[in-house]
Amino acid sequence: MYLGLDLGTSGVKALLIDGDQRVVATGHGDLDVSRPHSGWSEQDPADWIRATEDAVAALKASHPGELAAVRGIGLSGQMHGATLLDGHDAVLRPCILWNDTRSHAEAAKLDADPRFRRITGNIVFPGFTAPKLAWVRNNEPDIFAKVAKVLLPKDYLRLWLAGEHISEMSDSAGTAWLDVAARRWSDELLAATGLGERHMPRLVEGTEKAGTLRRELAAKWGIGGDVVIAGGAGDNAASACGMGTVSPGHAFVSLGTSGVLFAANGSYLPNPESAVHTFCHAIPDAWHQMGVILSATDSLNWLAGVTGRSAGDLTKALGETLRAPGGVTFLPYLSGERTPYNDSAIRGALTGLEHESGVEALTQAVLEGVAFAFRDCLEALRAAGTKLDRVTAIGGGSRSLYWLKAIATALGIPVDIPADGDFGAAFGAARLGLIAAEGADPLAICTAPKTAATVEPERDLAEAYETAYRRYRGLYPAIRGVA
Repeated sequence: MYLGLDLGTSGVKALLIDGDQRVVATGHGDLDVSRPHSGWSEQDPADWIRATEDAVAALKASHPGELAAVRGIGLSGQMHGATLLDGHDAVLRPCILWNDTRSHAEAAKLDADPRFRRITGNIVFPGFTAPKLAWVRNNEPDIFAKVAKVLLPKDYLRLWLAGEHISEMSDSAGTAWLDVAARRWSDELLAATGLGERHMPRLVEGTEKAGTLRRELAAKWGIGGDVVIAGGAGDNAASACGMGTVSPGHAFVSLGTSGVLFAANGSYLPNPESAVHTFCHAIPDAWHQMGVILSATDSLNWLAGVTGRSAGDLTKALGETLRAPGGVTFLPYLSGERTPYNDSAIRGALTGLEHESGVEALTQAVLEGVAFAFRDCLEALRAAGTKLDRVTAIGGGSRSLYWLKAIATALGIPVDIPADGDFGAAFGAARLGLIAAEGADPLAICTAPKTAATVEPERDLAEAYETAYRRYRGLYPAIRGVA
């Protein structure tokens, strides 16, 4: 048996697979986000441990024998979070999360240093880890002076699981401290934020052994023998391993809290001017590109909160027949935006409202707005030299057929729906645990699921969607001008 642990923003998922990669059981632990000020987003790392304990306890309660047979554990996690530890591994402050934008000024200053784009292949976004440390240095100097180690969220879990400071390439590529082509820490970039390699965890590939489960935890969970912990992956690279998106030309669109258009690459292809992320893959000698939007299902959840209806009820009311875009346009910039604007200050908007604009019109506008944000990502990927002929849909939002039809039509390419199964980040993490424990071939393990159905672009609505997209594109500079 092999265990995948995925530390997300809203919870920890534990997933067990057997040697044939069949999902045996899942468990879950809930998490909340603290937002003490506008643009801030934090979590207490102690809550990650509590949620992981809850998730594994659920597995032990339902499948104790299978849990006892675990040989390898893989880790996946939300990226970019700054977990600051002192010399005794005590947490110095709440973790600053991926969607926290307080360090926008520090990010702009680091990005103006040409070494960052040259070495990392990426814009320095406010959500990345390095500007967060620059913010702490400027605003909480007493805490900064005590920092002995900076860990990403999943690697703090590893410290608890194995007692070691270790990270891997895919997650570390999102810090703005990694030489992404050479797959190693950059002394130059660390020094630019007052740090050195001594503050960083040791690096391994995502498929490599990166610690062994502490005997106290193994005994608590009823597991016998040594359990290998894999390097693991950042959440998007882990999802790619789960989806088999590991070879050039393969891509997926993820409709989660945030949204991602992810393309696997066989070589390092940076183009930071396009605001596309170019990161190491969890598989050795592989890289990937991503267009990222900060509020995907979060946009629908926002509307659900405002209307007092569930997200499922809102989308169900639209039916499954795709409608031509109406006059209402939604900009999904509730937490700023990454691709293609790198704008942490911009905020969302609804335009074209009239007396007849009811809940259905607003729901349709929200789904279309997120679809158009993915179109922005597709155009940015094209500008970076990546051509996509089709994508596979994953994430909670992909359960809405209407939304998938809107995305396929906005992108102008087919969207594949995988066969029933759990192919997300926790499954990808479990695969990495299997690879590390058994020394298996990553490409033989990380295969793609069968396609259950394909959503084709609706050609009769292509012109209407193109017109609506052009209207959508024209709104950003207008809104930005008065923000």
